[in-house]
Amino acid sequence: MKYQLIILGTGHATVTSCYNTCFIVSNQHDYLLVDAGGGNGIFRQLEQVNISLKDIHHLFITHAHTDHILGCVWVVRLVMQQMIAGKYEGCLHVYSHDKALNTLFSICQMTMHKEYNDYIGQRIFFHELKDGDTFQVGEMSFQAFDICSDKEKQFGFRMQMDDGRSLVCLGDEPYNPLCKRYVEHADWLMLEAFCLYEDRDIFHPYEKYHSTAMDAGKIAQSLHIKNLLLYHTEDHRLVTRREDYTAEAGKYFEGNIIVPDDLETVDLQ
Repeated sequence: MKYQLIILGTGHATVTSCYNTCFIVSNQHDYLLVDAGGGNGIFRQLEQVNISLKDIHHLFITHAHTDHILGCVWVVRLVMQQMIAGKYEGCLHVYSHDKALNTLFSICQMTMHKEYNDYIGQRIFFHELKDGDTFQVGEMSFQAFDICSDKEKQFGFRMQMDDGRSLVCLGDEPYNPLCKRYVEHADWLMLEAFCLYEDRDIFHPYEKYHSTAMDAGKIAQSLHIKNLLLYHTEDHRLVTRREDYTAEAGKYFEGNIIVPDDLETVDLQ
């Protein structure tokens, strides 16, 4: 089975030259949309990678910050609209912890017509996850875990591929050693890198509970990771971001480093 990451956005909350961080995990048959950015720009991103919203039946929300959950509101809204019009087959399953699901539900209740919201619980299902819970997306198996954030309740996940390899998403905050059992020895690790260490006085990553590319490299090396994917970055270095972030993380990490652009597909080989 061939697994892919379809990167829809790579930027942090206030970027203007790229989209907020979100992506799709796919085995080319099933799709898991992970977050959706901060607005209806998610529809443009999906169009750019030729994926129809009608093919999205599973949505994972890491946390309730605006740059991750507001795009999910738009996804749910348009799915409801398509269901009413008879253009969306099947159900939409939304997975997250109680904080994010309650936030999403509240926004839907306050901003959408009752006719739309009636689909929640009928064809749109909110699945509350606890630390360590598993869920299935077609033939893909996931285990959610609490990243132990001090800032905002947030879940990541570990996906086990059919050949035994693993993909871990740590959300958009620094690695916490309490999550070691979920992360260590992962074949692929998705890790935020807010900026370069040399730019820390410009972007203040540590004050914002974020990491630098240097930190990400050190963490990946200590956890015996094979492939490190960096995302959730500033957008002032987009032209040289891949080269700059790879160089800084590579001083501390001996494995493969990927710094994707928006709309890039990464084969998980």
